Amino acid sequence: MNKQEMTDKIATGQGFIAALDQSGGSTPKALRGYGVEDSEWSGDEEMFAQIHEMRSRVITSPCFSSGKVIGAILFERTMDGEVDGKSTADALKARGIVPFIKVDQGLADEVDGAQMMKPLDKLPALLEKSVAHGMFGTKMRSVIKSANPKGIADVVAQQFEVGNQIADAGLMPMLEPEYDITADDRAEGEDILLAELQKGLDALPEGRKVMLKLSIPARPGHYTTLIAHPNVLRVVALSGGYSTDDACAQLAKNPGMIASFSRGLLQDLRKGQSDEEFDGALGKAIDQIQAASVAG
Repeated sequence: MNKQEMTDKIATGQGFIAALDQSGGSTPKALRGYGVEDSEWSGDEEMFAQIHEMRSRVITSPCFSSGKVIGAILFERTMDGEVDGKSTADALKARGIVPFIKVDQGLADEVDGAQMMKPLDKLPALLEKSVAHGMFGTKMRSVIKSANPKGIADVVAQQFEVGNQIADAGLMPMLEPEYDITADDRAEGEDILLAELQKGLDALPEGRKVMLKLSIPARPGHYTTLIAHPNVLRVVALSGGYSTDDACAQLAKNPGMIASFSRGLLQDLRKGQSDEEFDGALGKAIDQIQAASVAG
């Protein structure tokens, strides 16, 4: 796939984006969920080898290339690795799946009810490497924990500032100002978030597009205006801690949003499963998530 073909697939594809980007802090938890105990690895290299084996198994599963997965978000080490003797990005593109790369370096401490991204001092080098690998886009996460106007405005401003750097490098930025789904004031805060995102989108240069990765809103249809905005390529939803069933039920109430799930996709996969069991569990999740993504 060339860049235009990848753009078209993300803009109009009747599927969802798989989030396979667990990084250093979240990898042990992801491995335990997969049935790999902490005692089965020692040090970062062995840990990342275990998670790469899991991701490779997902990517090479026949159901992953069914056309229902239109994109996949990778961690840097996964991008640097190989699947089926090809670079991971090429292995995905050979299956009709558009590759994205997680570029943030984790979350800063909470200030004004939000966690902004830590300084992205490695970003220029990572963007250069990502372009060389043939990646299409990027993803970066902040977290909003309360309806604090300053905190929300600061998170969104940082997302757009970095997003413009990414677009200037020739990649598609996926902005992810996650709203904590457990927050009591989420509906109020999502009103503030919507206004800030509209402001940021309206300020983009003509013709510049970004993607948005957002928590499934407390009020269905809340982000409809963002989905229709001329500077938005696609709006995707994170599962945010919901189970697969709950995430899909909530997503289906929001026509135009498609999934970009991690836990919701991988929660029933185990290392000890036979290939038939593994493919069956993954295929069931893919079918369910894709159906929710195209509902409405």
